[in-house]
Parts: sequence; C-alpha cells; structure tokens
Amino acid sequence: MGITADIAIIVVAGLLGGLVAHRLRQPLILGYILAGVLVGPSVGLLPISEAHEIELLAEIGVALLLFALGIEFSFRQLQPVRHIALIGAPIQMALTVMLGLAIGQWAGWGWMASLWFGAFIALSSTMVTLKTLISQGRMGTLSSRIMIGMLIVQDLAVVPMMIVLPQLTDLEAGLPALGWAVVRGALFMGGMVFVGTRVLPWLMRIVARWNSRELFLLTVTAIGLGIGYATYLVGLSFAFGAFVAGMVLSESDHSHQALSDIIPLRDLFGLLFFVSVGMLLDPVFIFDNLVLIAAIVGMVIVGKGVIFAGLGRLFGYGNVVPLALGLGLFQVGEFSFVLARLGLAGGAIDAELYGLTLAVALITMFITPFMAQLVSPLYRLTRRFARAEPLQTFAMPPDGLHDHVIIAGAGRVGQYVAQVLQRLNLRFVTIELDQRRMEESKSHRWPTVYGDASQPLVLEAAGIHQARLLLITTPAIGVTQAVVEQVRRLRPTLHIVARAEGKEPMELLHALGVYEVVQPEFEAALEIVRQALLHLQVPATQIQEYTDAVRHELYAPLYGASDDYATLSRLHNAQRLLQLVWVELAEQSEMVGHTLGELGIRTRTGVSVVAVLHEGKLLTNPPLSYRFAAGDLVAILGDGDQRAAFAAWAGGNAVPVVPPPLMRNSAASAPGAPDSSSAAEPESMLVTGAN
Repeated sequence: MGITADIAIIVVAGLLGGLVAHRLRQPLILGYILAGVLVGPSVGLLPISEAHEIELLAEIGVALLLFALGIEFSFRQLQPVRHIALIGAPIQMALTVMLGLAIGQWAGWGWMASLWFGAFIALSSTMVTLKTLISQGRMGTLSSRIMIGMLIVQDLAVVPMMIVLPQLTDLEAGLPALGWAVVRGALFMGGMVFVGTRVLPWLMRIVARWNSRELFLLTVTAIGLGIGYATYLVGLSFAFGAFVAGMVLSESDHSHQALSDIIPLRDLFGLLFFVSVGMLLDPVFIFDNLVLIAAIVGMVIVGKGVIFAGLGRLFGYGNVVPLALGLGLFQVGEFSFVLARLGLAGGAIDAELYGLTLAVALITMFITPFMAQLVSPLYRLTRRFARAEPLQTFAMPPDGLHDHVIIAGAGRVGQYVAQVLQRLNLRFVTIELDQRRMEESKSHRWPTVYGDASQPLVLEAAGIHQARLLLITTPAIGVTQAVVEQVRRLRPTLHIVARAEGKEPMELLHALGVYEVVQPEFEAALEIVRQALLHLQVPATQIQEYTDAVRHELYAPLYGASDDYATLSRLHNAQRLLQLVWVELAEQSEMVGHTLGELGIRTRTGVSVVAVLHEGKLLTNPPLSYRFAAGDLVAILGDGDQRAAFAAWAGGNAVPVVPPPLMRNSAASAPGAPDSSSAAEPESMLVTGAN
C-alpha cells in the first residue's frame, strides 16, 4: 500500500506514544518522537517504506504550525511585559547563541555547526512551558506572563532564523542572497498587506455567508498553504508564507473560527512532523555518546538558566521571578526541531549533530516539570540568606493599620474586593508583587504594600498582627500555600479566605487551616445549572435541594469546621428560595381591570407584588389603587408554590419571564426584591475575577 500504510502506521504509533506521554504527564510531542524512533530505520519495529514522502508531508505540518501561530499572535499579549519580551528576549537569544558557540568550540565542532547549535538552544518550548505552568497552578502569576511573552517573541524569531541561517553557510554568496531575500520579503509583505486588507476579508465574508463548515475549513487551509506556496515560488520559505498568512488572517473577524477549525488539521500534520523527527534519531548514537550529551545538557541548563534569571533581574524583576524564569525556560524548544531539519537538509549540520541536538532537546523537555517544582523551595531557601529587599508602601492610613483586611494579590479579583470594601468604608491593604498592578492600586489610592506576600517582612508591613482577615486571591496554589504557611507561623489564629482551582488544592488548603476556600469553576458550573433548571420550570425547592447536596459534598469539611459558616449558608439558601420572577398577565385573566387592593393577592396566593411594568414604564411598590391591564409584567416575590399559584391566577398559559437587563436593574431597586440575577452575583463575580 506504500505511503497509505506508512501513514496508518505513523498515526497508530503516534497514538500509542501520545497515550504513554499523557500517562507520564509529559507533552504529547515527546510521545510522537518516541513513536518515530520505534518505526524509524534505527529500531525498525514497524519499518516505514516511504520515509521521504513522509518527510514531505511533514513540511505541511511545519507550515500549519506557523500558520496557526500567526493567527494566534497578538501584540496585546505582550503589552504587560513588553519591555522584557520585546527587548529581553532578543538579548537572551543572542547570549544563548554565544553559549552555543562556546559549547561547540569546547566539543570540537566547526564554527558553522556551533552557530547552528546556538540557534537550536536559543529557543525554549512553548508547549512544555505552558503544560508545566498549568499543571502546577502558576498560570496568571507575574512570572508566567513574562515567560509567555518571551516565548511569543522566540516563536516569532523562528521565521527570520529559517531565512537567515541557510544563507550563512557560504557568506560570500549568502550575504547578497540574504539581502535579496530581505527585499523580496518586504515586497511580499507589502503585497500581503493589500491582499489581507482588501481581498481576504471579502473572501472570508462570502464563504462565511454560505454557512458551509467544510468550505470554510477548505478556504482557511487554502489561504495558509496557498500563500505559503506563493512565497516558495518567489524564493522565500514556504513556512514563512504560511506564518504571514496567519498574521494577516488574525485581523479578520473570522480569525477565531479559522483557528478552531485549523487546529485539528495542524495537530494531525504536526504528528507527522514530530514522528519524522524521531525517525532520524538513533538510540545507539545516544548510548554511545551518553557522557557528551549529559555534559552538554548540564551546560545548557546552567547557561540558559543564568541568562534568563540575569535578564529578569536586569529588567527590574525581583523576588521569585528570576528563579522562576531560570528554572522554567532552560529547555530546548519544539521549533528547534524545525531548524534542525532545515540544517540537516541543507548540509549545514551532519547527522551526528542532528542526533545530539534532538537528544538534548528531549532530555531538557522531559526534566522541565521536575526542575520547575524546585522554584518554591529554592526561593524559600535563598530568602534565608539573602538581604531583604526594600519595601515600598503607598497611601497608608495616618493612624496606621488596625482592624483591617489584607488582600494578597491585586489582580481582577483583588481589585473588585478592594472596591467593595472601599464602598463599605472598611479598612484594607493590598499586597502586590506585579509592578503594573501595583501602579493600578496606587492610582486608586488604596493602601498598598509592594512585595511578596509569603515573606514575613511584607506581611508585617501589611499589619498581619492587627488584621481581622486575610484574603488570598491568586489562583496559583504554590503561591497560596507559601502565604498560608508563613501566616500560620506569624499569626496562627488569623482567619484566611483563599481561592483554589480544583478539588485537590482546596483540600490541601483546608488541611493547612484555611477558614474558607472558594472554588470558582465549581461555583460557576453550579450557578449555570441552577439558572438552566429555573428556566426549565423545575421547582425552586427541588433545585435548591440538589445544589445544597452538591455544594455540601464539596464543602463538607468547611460546614463542620465553623458554625458561622453553616449559619451563613442556611441564610443564603433561604434567600434563594424567595425568588423574584416576572409574570405577564393574560387577556383572559380575572385580575385584569381590578385594583391591587380589590384582589387581595397576598391573602389569596401568599406572594408580594413589588413592581409592575406597564407600557414600558416601571412602577415600584405599586399602590393599592393601581388597576391591572392585560400585558402587564408583574414582579412577585415568594416561594415556589406561591409563585405557581399566582401564575395560574394571572392566566392559564402565563409563564414567568426573565426581565431585560434594564428591568433587572430597576427591579433590584425595589425594597426587599433581590431577583435571581442578584442572588447569583457573588458567585459570578468570583468566576470572572481570574487573577
């Protein structure tokens, strides 16, 4: 069957390798590369007969990887950390290339091979880093945003590196060719600006109107690969054209749908690429050169780690950030495989250096999650011997801090909490390590301490011994745990309310003595279910019984830990049973034409009428003389049975309706009328406040 059988073997082997990698909590690409080793010529477990054709298909995988990268690219992601990303990342890459040159000279390679190796190790792995940050609960922290910003710039640098590096093999012929390539690239970009602003939006609108998912996917793929082929015809990189096409398409109104449609195709062809990478890896070569590989891996880890940490300090980031950068970005990235394949195909590097590069990349990728786990313990260790960093405080009250709330983390959640406390005239102070968020707190004139909330000096500056409550708003469980442990040493009796992303972190924090733990995803899901059941006319009492049971199952330790918590929960549940709904009066209703006083609604049904919407005008707390008309929307407050009795009286087919947003705001102003949306507010606020 030729290439058909080869593709079937590769897909099945990739699936098995991916399952193994997922089971070991490693990036799937490691499993794909392992599958390539097993089906490649070195091992030949299931030999591939048409390896060259597979490599050609793998080029489509590279193009689609860069095409998707172009669609995803956004300068907005770089804005908060733009200085270290746009300036620091190029400096890091230049220093790492020099490190590669030094390693190459130490190993006895030629200067060109050393230069290529430096380019390989200059790139870090976006996939591995993101997976590590997510699994360790560090997404949203300052260090994670810096990492992502630098990784974006690194990924963008792959495209010019693919153009420049091949031209350096022969400098005399390469420099003129490089200059001409730059000119062609500029002309091509100018043409793409015209096509991207005039032709592509028009084409995408036409195809989108046809409502054909198949044609839309085909159009997106044709744009990416077609423009890539056009760049190939003018002498530029096929992958470069695909990347430019993605960047142009990212400005379209249809970019999100295009990305969601292209991702499965990208992943499938990406599988072919990473398997083809593994097919060229020789396990025997790794075994024979184990000492050399181990030495180079050590030099790469130490060298890149020092470079990233040093740049973090150089750009003004302190505390844990430099250590997190050094231990999180030292690995060699997946786009290094793209450059390595390019160098091998062009004869710039030999098979030996190619195999060594792959081995170094795979080993550094594999150990990244384990090295990243050392950030917190190493940071705590260094703080014991390091000189304390100067504290900055802003807008502190003249009489000092006492009977106040400490908010550890001034992100979106922390800022919302601060706004509420400020409106209620309650004393508080925020602790923030992110310079940008600290400036935002300063602009609000909130009492703020700049520093790491897990450090004793920072907590003491925030008045930990005089505080009434500590709120930890960060989603990173490692950060939260460090803060809780330090607070327990300084003031064991202080109540702490913290946020946890998942059941296991919640249980961990409860074991540490946290007074209350909020799980935003759980509360969001439960509220969505509650609202859905309300609209499906499920009785409120039945809904409440279900939600109480589910919430009690999750928060059972907290219910048993505090009588106050249980009391507050019962009050909250009672409030939810008294739902405010709007009922439209049918024409045949016997209420039409009668006044509120004549009907005796509360005596007959038990509900209270708190508002009426008549011909677009809202009347809150209507007088007893108000006369009902057909089509009136009546806001009533009562339990499920009372509301059902009123709806039946209002008209045989009358159904409770949800008022529009303007009406919700107005109705909420009626005394004693908290509607269903207001009851959901505390939970929804927690959900939208991702740090």
